[in-house]
Amino acid sequence: MASLNVASLGEYIREQRRNAQYSLRQLAEAAGVSNPYLSQIERGLRKPSAEILQQIAKALRISAETLYVQAGILEERRGEGLELRASILADPLINEQQKQALLAVYDAFLKENAASAVTPPTDGEATQNTPREDR
Repeated sequence: MASLNVASLGEYIREQRRNAQYSLRQLAEAAGVSNPYLSQIERGLRKPSAEILQQIAKALRISAETLYVQAGILEERRGEGLELRASILADPLINEQQKQALLAVYDAFLKENAASAVTPPTDGEATQNTPREDR
C-alpha cells in the first residue's frame, strides 16, 4: 500500500468542499466530525481513518474510493478489487490492523493467481489437453 500523504489529502478535501460550496463548519456537521478536527485534516495535521474518510466522502457526495486513492490507502487501479478494498476499509466492525491483514491476504491471492496464469503448463498437462492426431 502507498503511504498516506496527509497534506495533499487535506488540500484535496478542501478543494472538494469548496466545489460543493460548503463551509468548513457545514461539512464537519454533515460528516459527523468536529469542526477543529476537519480543519486539522484539511491543513494536513491529522491522519483520518478510513471510516472518517468515508463519512467525509458521503457528505461531499463523492466516492469513498476517490478519497482512499487520494489518501494513498488504495492504489489507483483499473477496478481490480477496488470496491472490495473500499468495503473492507470502511467496515466499522473490524480494526485497522485487521483491515490491513485482510487486504494483504487478498493481494497475496491476486499475485498467486497472476503468477499461475503466466506459468506455462507442464509436459503432463500439455499431453492431457492436446488431442491425438492418430485417431
